Amino acid sequence: MPDPQPDPLSPVLDDIADLGALTRSLSGRYEAIFRGFRAALARRLDQAETMADAALQAMAMAEATVAAFRAAFPNQPALACTGGCAACCHLFVAVPPGVAQAMAAHIAATHPPATRDRLIADLRAAAAAAASMADPARLRRRCPLLGADDRCTVYDVRPPACRAFTSTSAARCRQLLDDPSRDVPQNAGQYRLFIEATAALQDAARRRALPAEQQGLAAALLAALDNADPGG
Repeated sequence: MPDPQPDPLSPVLDDIADLGALTRSLSGRYEAIFRGFRAALARRLDQAETMADAALQAMAMAEATVAAFRAAFPNQPALACTGGCAACCHLFVAVPPGVAQAMAAHIAATHPPATRDRLIADLRAAAAAAASMADPARLRRRCPLLGADDRCTVYDVRPPACRAFTSTSAARCRQLLDDPSRDVPQNAGQYRLFIEATAALQDAARRRALPAEQQGLAAALLAALDNADPGG
């Protein structure tokens, strides 16, 4: 009786099984990156003197980790985001603890009094518009911090939500202005890192027995600017 011929499909099935096991292993290591990042954030933020310092450190750590992702992972999509492309700067933004205080300190150091007065008036109007809506996330309004050249005037201290936003299509971003039900797919790793940074700031505030909820940017920045003004 002749020897049975080997199944020609066997090598393919073996490769699939091996690759499946490797994929599961890599998936676990991928998730461990975010757990490790969150733990590193917690250690660093608990050492910060103030929540404003913690916010600056959290955003810097997230930026550094995003850069590592983009350098290490192949086939990263080309982003359409560029200076002067400001469609996303018409979306409602919420900020975690410490961010508004860091922004207020930056504004106090870089904006002359007349510019600050105009900004405060614009922030009041934006906060009132958000407060008037049942769902502020559907608000479409030009950010008070956007300059006449459509560039962010506080780019170095912009909130985590702004840093997380990515797009491969400027046209798709512009569609958001007319249709709040649309969405823009995000770079998953970058988006998640800033979500982790936001949650870590909330956790750090709780450990300090401070309010931990996110607030609308305009309202939070108004309060922070008022507290930063000795005459306010």
